Amino acid sequence: MVKGIYSKKVMAHFKKPHNYGKIKNADGIGNVGNLVCGDVMRLYIKIGKNKNKQEIIKDIKFETFGCVAAIATSSAITDLAKGKTLEEAAKISKTQIVDSLGELPPIKMHCSVLASDALVEAIYDYLSKNKKEISQDLAVKHERIAKEKEETEKRYKDWTDMEKKMLG
Repeated sequence: MVKGIYSKKVMAHFKKPHNYGKIKNADGIGNVGNLVCGDVMRLYIKIGKNKNKQEIIKDIKFETFGCVAAIATSSAITDLAKGKTLEEAAKISKTQIVDSLGELPPIKMHCSVLASDALVEAIYDYLSKNKKEISQDLAVKHERIAKEKEETEKRYKDWTDMEKKMLG
């Protein structure tokens, strides 16, 4: 791939994103962002049960403010997670997201991390709100995401203060 050029799959997801939108009364919501590049992702999940009575992601939607790669990775993760158990969905990696899209330019790989993190946060939100058991792996991922957010907010305090004022 020529640097800076997106694959056909990336462009297809960007032009016609899958599962775009908001779920009213979502069971879990994941909010992540990158203050440096400006990408912001919000991922909504609705939980159901499969034939084996396991909790699965019955519905999933996203709202993303960001670049081509941010929108494409958000769309791709919804396809990968829909119908999966919460445990399976929480293990979806940035590599799986990129593989499903064919490829991403190296400078845009962080978008796949954001998409994966948004799903982790939505699952964590659902489990914690419903006082359900949170696996050690999921707890570790959530702690990493929270720590990165805290460090970024400290580093870019002026930006975050301005954003808080704007959002009221």
